[in-house]
Amino acid sequence: MKASLKGKYDADKTTGIGSLAFNAGDLKLRATMTDATVVAGPSLNGLSLALEKPGSFIVEYNVPKKDVRFQFMNTVRIAEKPLNLTYIHSRLDNRTIVDGSLAIDPANKLSANHMVGTNNCKLKYTYVHGGVATFEPCYDLAKNTWDFAVSRRLYGDDVVKATYQTSSKMLGMEWSRNSKSTGSFKVCASVNLAEEVKTPKLTAETTWNLEI
Repeated sequence: MKASLKGKYDADKTTGIGSLAFNAGDLKLRATMTDATVVAGPSLNGLSLALEKPGSFIVEYNVPKKDVRFQFMNTVRIAEKPLNLTYIHSRLDNRTIVDGSLAIDPANKLSANHMVGTNNCKLKYTYVHGGVATFEPCYDLAKNTWDFAVSRRLYGDDVVKATYQTSSKMLGMEWSRNSKSTGSFKVCASVNLAEEVKTPKLTAETTWNLEI
């Protein structure tokens, strides 16, 4: 059985998410709750239950909203290249998203994300240089705008990342450290360059992983 706790802190509020998962053969059962589940006394607010077969499917039930979300994953090969496909459908808002990524080689990958029935579609190219630096330009067809991300791995588990969204003129910087055994920590700073008073917004996230 595995448990994880995640906390997010910013100037406006502090939030928390906890999850408990255990294996049942090839399947994984998971319960997730937010601080809304326990702060004002035990309730169903923020509670979700999921059944997962890693690499195949996830069925998640949002208890307070009585909503079911289906996610199916599959991998096919095109010209000996792996194409990862993901299908996501939310029953309550009747929204379907199709996501695909094609690994051309270890350094180059093409990705696409499309919301069915709309013109919302994003195309992204990922290039990994020397195994430590990553460049990710992304084109939004609906907005006709570009987003850019550049990241570099430092000292093993440390990663520094810079992002820029041309549509909102939002510039972001991020430092993160990930550990499969203990958890992760992330500090983000963002500023809207379109605002007259450019006040940075700071957030911090930390996740603890526990074996029970």
